[in-house]
Amino acid sequence: MKNLVFLLTIGWLFYACSGGTQTEQASEATAESAPEKMSEEVTQLMATGNKVYGQYCIACHQTNGQGVPGAFPTLVQTEWVNGDDTRLISVVLNGLQGEITVNGETYNGVMTPHAFLTDEEVAGVLTYVRQSFGNDSEPISIEQVAEVRATVTEEGA
Repeated sequence: MKNLVFLLTIGWLFYACSGGTQTEQASEATAESAPEKMSEEVTQLMATGNKVYGQYCIACHQTNGQGVPGAFPTLVQTEWVNGDDTRLISVVLNGLQGEITVNGETYNGVMTPHAFLTDEEVAGVLTYVRQSFGNDSEPISIEQVAEVRATVTEEGA
């Protein structure tokens, strides 16, 4: 537990000391990987997602989505990002704890829940991640997030 707290603290220090340049770099990376013709809805989700990523994700998953080896998993071309939509949405809403394997590397940490984000923010950040960092997966819709959130709420009640 002490190691996890230490790693999270270090991650937040990197983020706090970044002066905003990581968000700008992340935005540039998105512009390079974005499809030439995006619907207005997807364009809006990408913009929202870029902002949310810069606020909540970049400290652990880094500007390039590569994460921190041994501490925070990569978001680059993984089954976790490009696979099951429902699982991905659930990870953001509910967090994740325990051992997972991502691209052959084992992680055993904690991702905190982000259920405080709106459905649009969750759809945005997941669309952003699924269409950045070399990923090329379908966007996540606001409706998909709402459905998963309702299921989680119903099960938890």
